[in-house]
Amino acid sequence: MKVSALFLTLVITLFALTPAMAEGGVSEIRGGLYAHDVDLWSFDREDGPDVNVEVLFNSPSFLEALWAPRPHLGATINTDGDTSHLYGGLTWEYDLPENFFVDGNLGASVHNGKLDTNDDDRKSLGSRILFRLGAALGYNITEHVNVSLQYEHMSNAYLAEPNEGMDNIGLRLGYRF
Repeated sequence: MKVSALFLTLVITLFALTPAMAEGGVSEIRGGLYAHDVDLWSFDREDGPDVNVEVLFNSPSFLEALWAPRPHLGATINTDGDTSHLYGGLTWEYDLPENFFVDGNLGASVHNGKLDTNDDDRKSLGSRILFRLGAALGYNITEHVNVSLQYEHMSNAYLAEPNEGMDNIGLRLGYRF
């Protein structure tokens, strides 16, 4: 399936589920396209664009002591057959002047990539479950619609060998309920 067809399918599915998600504690959905395995904190080996989709939930009251982060679940799917992952964690968001915002997120991911390989075109990630952290700079287009530049990093934090890590960066469109 081509990237554009896959992305369109995800967008249509998410918007079809919008009323049910808003009633079920979902605060926002985000989706977009990423550059896969870019050379920031780690070196790049893998190719292909990624399709990302994420659901953010309302912050439960017990997280108020941690500055009320929103729990999130998401997936980053590589369209070239390289490493894809499912993830979850917490997102802290802060409003800036002029409709801008920043957010940071922390959590874990599970991936389908290689644990240890000699293949020059694949990463050796060392562990099936990885730490995932990220950050975004965004702009609120309207009360409900936003766009953001997202960065995500995954690694095992040297709890396993090897630990080549992976960085993805891209643009996402968000819809707040």
